Amino acid sequence: MHVYLTGGTGFIGSYVLRELIARGHTARCLVRSAEARLAVEDRAKVERVKGDVTRPKTLAGTMRGCDAVIHLVGIIEEKPAKGVTFERIHYEGAAHVIDEAKTSGIERFVHMSANGARADGVSAYQTTKWKAERYLEKAAFPHAVVFRPSVVFGDPGPDGTEDFATRLARTLVKPFPILPVFGDGKIPMQPISVEEVASAFVQALTHEAARGRTYAAVGKEVLTYAEILDVIARALGLSPKPKLPQPIRLVRPVIHTLGKLGLLPITPDQFEMLVEGNTGDPAAFYRDFDLTHRPFTPENLAYLRHRV
Repeated sequence: MHVYLTGGTGFIGSYVLRELIARGHTARCLVRSAEARLAVEDRAKVERVKGDVTRPKTLAGTMRGCDAVIHLVGIIEEKPAKGVTFERIHYEGAAHVIDEAKTSGIERFVHMSANGARADGVSAYQTTKWKAERYLEKAAFPHAVVFRPSVVFGDPGPDGTEDFATRLARTLVKPFPILPVFGDGKIPMQPISVEEVASAFVQALTHEAARGRTYAAVGKEVLTYAEILDVIARALGLSPKPKLPQPIRLVRPVIHTLGKLGLLPITPDQFEMLVEGNTGDPAAFYRDFDLTHRPFTPENLAYLRHRV
């Protein structure tokens, strides 16, 4: 297949692009800059088209000749002064891509949402992802698949985009002798490797059993937030560090005040999603796709030693 890929310059996108080529597909990557770096630069297998998901006119005609779309564009933090908001990127941007795909006669569409996406989500990140899912559903593609990844880990690669483990290692685990944790540190999470996510996205293009389905792309093991910090410490060659519990009811107003000003390494949206937990049922994800499971272990986080 010739696959139209958005978000191909990002963390997950770089892995999806490599997986597409490894499985015999070719790609047309939407980029905002002609100088954007791609994980695969083979011109016989990878095309570039310039455009912006927030500007629908720039997408016009760019999907002609493609067989499918994989839409990955997303943000983890808003920058309203620059027009970068969850509403504009997650919902409006997705709607523009979906509309152009329909206009271009695309029949297969694979979409990246987020674990916890729902109408009454605790953050605009979740609610705008939910709105995009509903827009895709109404578009009624013959073959549409939605993935809702939890926290994704893996080597960021040369582009420098950080996964959540690298960010925690750099901003918290390595520099601090005592680690502040929200609540009792037992917030449950199910990290998943970027390799598994990328493989599932590409398999979903042709896997008929996936048609019309929404998958919780979550790892098999449930770890607490404190346990995740300990695994990261071991991956860095350190011993687990003492934890200092922070009552959520006292921390929340501070996060919401200072986080909005950009004075903390966590935004209010990220805080609310973190304390809610990030889990799901992985059964369908591992049943329907042929995946090599990579648990969240120090061995699989070895990249942290040369990234942090």
